[in-house]
Amino acid sequence: IVSNMDMRFGVRDRTRINQMEIPLGILPGGTGTQNLPRIVGRARAMEIILSGEDIDAETAERWGYLNRIYDADEIDDKVAALATKIASYPIEAVRLGKQSVDNASGAPEAGLLDEAWHFQKLIRTDAARENMQKFLEIGGQTRTGELQVDKLAASLNGLGLKDREV
Repeated sequence: IVSNMDMRFGVRDRTRINQMEIPLGILPGGTGTQNLPRIVGRARAMEIILSGEDIDAETAERWGYLNRIYDADEIDDKVAALATKIASYPIEAVRLGKQSVDNASGAPEAGLLDEAWHFQKLIRTDAARENMQKFLEIGGQTRTGELQVDKLAASLNGLGLKDREV
């Protein structure tokens, strides 16, 4: 079920990933055999699913199963900061961005057409026009601005420096 989540985070030296179904005589349900190969690749998915062995957080991050790993005392703040950042963005852009990424699992042509459609839809919104104008006004297309795009982008949506650190 964890493979169904948009993002996955773990705790260094604590998080363990395991697909124990095959040793039990069953298959990973809940889309485990379908999503895991897309996340970590076919060969690694085979190892995870068929071996029944624990995968430590460091390996899971290196293989792409976990987005990031953090120390136990920092994970809550880091994940909350990311959630706050994403929640500050225009909701329609977040929704269609997620939908476009999900469309990448099908035929490339269909995904590209959907992406172009969503881009054309979003570029016409008031939020997009306002944010693009603000981005230009604060130097987004200057050499200095290009070296701090994350900071400038965060300022468009009212986040301070502390709020954008992930």
